[in-house]
Amino acid sequence: MTLSYKETHSPVGKLKLVASSDSLVAVLWEQERPNRLKLDPSTRVSRHPILLETERQLTEYFAGKRTQFELALEMSGSEFQMKVWRALREIPFGQTKSYRDLATALGSSPRAVGLANGKNPLSIIVPCHRVVGSDGSLTGFAGGLQAKAALLALEAKAAATMNDWQVAEKLSRNPSTGSG
Repeated sequence: MTLSYKETHSPVGKLKLVASSDSLVAVLWEQERPNRLKLDPSTRVSRHPILLETERQLTEYFAGKRTQFELALEMSGSEFQMKVWRALREIPFGQTKSYRDLATALGSSPRAVGLANGKNPLSIIVPCHRVVGSDGSLTGFAGGLQAKAALLALEAKAAATMNDWQVAEKLSRNPSTGSG
């Protein structure tokens, strides 16, 4: 498979976006552990529709204006990894789940979920950063725990802002009659 890549700067560091001709294949971290993922060689490009669209959506995400991504994704992994990655996409924006919660839902062990989570090729897009320890602690993340904390803080702030906006919107449509 012929792959192309583009590097982009973000609030959590430089990201390497990798795409095939028609799908996003990976979002990699600057300080990523070598060989965490096995990808075909890629060529650096400046103009690629999938990479430019990914960059645009990531910019919106980091600005707190996007809660989910609408991109063609191409992920390859074992059947179990794919199951875990689908479950990650179901974790709502601004919320977290523990490895134990995911393992229980998938009929697996927290360790197996953690290993599959660690092989997620699409960091941020497939939100593996939303998975935490049973006690709420931040554990393992390809981008580092500082980046994980920053992503969770960004989402918490954006979710709170969105909730405030939704409450204000509801109040403007249905003003309370009991205020005084």
